[in-house]
Amino acid sequence: MSRDLNPAPQRVLVFGATGTAGQGAVRALIAQGHDVTCFVRTSRGVTGDIIGDVTEPQRACINRNFDVVVSCLASRSGAPVDAWAIDHAAHLRILDLAKQVGATQFVLLSAICVQKPLLPFQHAKLAFEAALIASGLTYSIVRPTAFFKSLSGQIDRVRQGKPFLVFGDGTLTACKPLSDDDLGQFIAGCIGDITRHNRILPIGGPGSAMTPIEQGHLLFALTGMPPKFRCVPVTLLDIIQRGLAIGGRFSPKLATKAELARIGRYYATESMLVLDPVTGRYDADATPSTGSDTLEAHYASVIAGDTQVHRGDHAVF
Repeated sequence: MSRDLNPAPQRVLVFGATGTAGQGAVRALIAQGHDVTCFVRTSRGVTGDIIGDVTEPQRACINRNFDVVVSCLASRSGAPVDAWAIDHAAHLRILDLAKQVGATQFVLLSAICVQKPLLPFQHAKLAFEAALIASGLTYSIVRPTAFFKSLSGQIDRVRQGKPFLVFGDGTLTACKPLSDDDLGQFIAGCIGDITRHNRILPIGGPGSAMTPIEQGHLLFALTGMPPKFRCVPVTLLDIIQRGLAIGGRFSPKLATKAELARIGRYYATESMLVLDPVTGRYDADATPSTGSDTLEAHYASVIAGDTQVHRGDHAVF
């Protein structure tokens, strides 16, 4: 196999372009010379935007053909109803639309955590991955590790002199932090690199895997604050989740909170690295790296006020 580092410009239809990962993908696609159209709920002020509802994309007025569909779309909360509506059903409609507009390639932003599916949103993502693989289109399924924004929730705590919170002893999990721009470059590169075609692609950022305790020490060093940690027992998360689950039998709102607590526990105890199916252990060395942006540089930029972090509904802290 060979790879084309400078592929001919393609007509690319992007879903999920308003999210931070989607914005990174759009920037990279444009930089690589592709003709990019974004499917959005409301106009982003970009020429060629298509306004529509992702749950019914076929109703949008799309009167042109595309070569590639890129989806960075994901459910906001990960709650069961939201997950199956967006991560699965909406994507099935997007897949149908991709065929209708003549696309021959589909690049999907998924998640590395689907390797160990214990939550509804993971099963929803896997169900669509299977449909995409069986679709006959050339596919690239990108499964990234933890994003910078998901590791930025405690910057203000540390600057205020508060302790950095860790679950267990702070070494239960690890990840290879990945920036939106490096991820975007990787996603855009899937168009011209045939070694990424018809493959599931786990990907992390540059450098070694980092544990939460290491992330905390990095923040303390950058802010000049003395290291101070508070260990949160995982059993506390279990107690909270069980209590919400009991209440959820009588209240849909509490049932949703119980699911969010389950999601929080998952991320508190599972690494965002490649999972060895034989040993059942996460393997940092087997997790590919891409890009050059580092978490240290990101933290420094946020602390200096040069970067704003929009963390959304997946924030744990």
